[in-house]
Amino acid sequence: MKFFIDTADLSQIKEANELGILDGVTTNPSLMAKVGVKGTEAVMQHYKTICEMVDGDISAEVISTDFEGIVEEGKKLAAIHPNIVVKVPMIKDGIKALKWFSDNGIKTNCTLVFSAGQAILAAKAGATYVSPFIGRIDDGGWDGMELIAQLANIYSLQGYETEILAASIRNPLHIIKAAELGADVCTCPLDSILGLLKHPLTDIGLAKFLEDAKKFQ
Repeated sequence: MKFFIDTADLSQIKEANELGILDGVTTNPSLMAKVGVKGTEAVMQHYKTICEMVDGDISAEVISTDFEGIVEEGKKLAAIHPNIVVKVPMIKDGIKALKWFSDNGIKTNCTLVFSAGQAILAAKAGATYVSPFIGRIDDGGWDGMELIAQLANIYSLQGYETEILAASIRNPLHIIKAAELGADVCTCPLDSILGLLKHPLTDIGLAKFLEDAKKFQ
């Protein structure tokens, strides 16, 4: 399973990349605004900076909701760097745009996916990635991981090449379950990635090792 970090914070991207396990980045205008990046030119430059930092797919989101607008925005985003993946919303014109991008060699990430039906449409339209929002499904009282398992089964049976990108990750357990159920990618905050490092028995074992090592100094 590939690891993407979901942020626009360059320091967090750098930290995750230095771990040696980072495969890409997902970000959007909302995340950009959180780190003070505003305005079209500044956002485009920020995407370029991220692409120069990480050797992997970088999802950049359109804000248009009509076919022509999505395509025009997507072409401009894709021109920033070869690693750009155009993030397109799961709407009717979004599906049309996914097909256009697929036919024209532009990688895509279909975002805001909450059902198997939506994910099937995205795959049929040729999306590179489909992003089911696990945490938001959980917030609604359902089990987001059930959708990951369902999509993994459907995509396998049907031979779809679209990769399942588990999004809206809230904790390290989400990452583990996504891997267990067949997600191809997991995009998550830095805290969730670092949370995978932690286990009390590791801390106890390391403390004992260091204590014993002092005896030989």
